[in-house]
Amino acid sequence: MKKIKNTLLNLIQFFYPPKKWRVSVIIMLGFFAGLFAFLFHISKAHTYLNDKPETCVNCHIMAPQYTTWFHGSHGQFTTCNDCHVPQDNFFRHYYFKATDGLRHSYVFTLRNEPQVIYIHRAGKKVVQENCMRCHNDLIVDYKTGRYTDLYNKNRMNRNCNECHKEVAHGRGNSLSSVPNARVPLMKSAVPSFLKKKK
Repeated sequence: MKKIKNTLLNLIQFFYPPKKWRVSVIIMLGFFAGLFAFLFHISKAHTYLNDKPETCVNCHIMAPQYTTWFHGSHGQFTTCNDCHVPQDNFFRHYYFKATDGLRHSYVFTLRNEPQVIYIHRAGKKVVQENCMRCHNDLIVDYKTGRYTDLYNKNRMNRNCNECHKEVAHGRGNSLSSVPNARVPLMKSAVPSFLKKKK
């Protein structure tokens, strides 16, 4: 026990700045903590912890996807995360949200987004899992297996979106396809005390 305590104290001493640097280090740590808090606030990072579809339009580029989902058949019964995030495990759910969110923030921060958005490989796998989770009764229904053996074989070995591409988001998947899309407007990130009073 004493050995562990000494190891921890040595580790703390290793990272502890010399006396002449302490004030500078505290100021720098305060600066970086403030910068992190500002970026957390301005990017609305806290909204990504919930499952509200409006969160997905924090980035203006997602307006076509939001609009086509909202007016499609899935808009009445699902949220974005019901289809695009794993639902089988709490840890996998939030791990996927975190990694996908970091990828999105990297792309959007560097303005590297494409004109037409396509789902990436990991996302396709998750969407397929969620199609199967919600629509399993349709897949294993004996009545649909009666058509042909070939149909039955293909339906189990293919992704749902190979045939049902337009489900959920329709045909519009680029910024120019729904230019006048009405989406929930983001609230200003500027604090009220900084806004000009009229």
